[in-house]
This record gives sequence, C-alpha cells and structure tokens, in this order.
Amino acid sequence: MQKPISAREIVLSLKERFRPEKADPGYETIFHLDISGERGGQFTVRISDGTLNIEEGLHDSPKCIVTTKDETYEDMEWGRTNAQMAVMFGKVKVSDLGEILDFIPLFHQCADFYK
Repeated sequence: MQKPISAREIVLSLKERFRPEKADPGYETIFHLDISGERGGQFTVRISDGTLNIEEGLHDSPKCIVTTKDETYEDMEWGRTNAQMAVMFGKVKVSDLGEILDFIPLFHQCADFYK
C-alpha cells in the first residue's frame, strides 16, 4: 500500500480505508467532496449496500457537501489538524453535520491506517 500524500490521493484511498462492517444495514449516502487547490479536486463518494464507489466530479444529489482546501484536508486526515476545530473556524464547510458524523466512523484515518 502506497501512502497517499495529496488530498486527491487521500480521497481515492477511502476505498482501501472503508470499513463496511461499521455501516448500519441498508446505509446509503452520497457525499460531494469539493477540495480546492492543486492537490485537490471534486469527488462523489457513494455508499450503498456495503459498497463504496468514488467518482471524480460532482454527480447526483448529495446528502452532504464538504468544502475545504487541499492542505486542510490533508492535515485533517494525517491528524495534524483537529477536524472539529477546522469546522468551527470555517476552514471546512459541511452541509449536514449529522450525515458526516455517520460517515466518518466508516473509515480508518490515514494516520492510523498507513503507519
């Protein structure tokens, strides 16, 4: 497993870090990740029937939209920035806090997964 460095690589690594056993039966969601900067991009993350799919671009109607800069996203995933503080201080915008609180536990954080 190659350690993801850029925000784009980190988003694409969600597939490796996905923990389907943590999802409630029948859990379905669509997330848009809109990460600005050279190392970011726009992504649609879809979970359905215990399967995760990631597409480049923003597709369909999301349940939650996350907007941030590439550096902030990288720092959160690697544990250099506290995600809650980043949201509180407006470095990360989240359209549905309840939805993201269900989403986050479904993944290993990069800092733990790529030791």
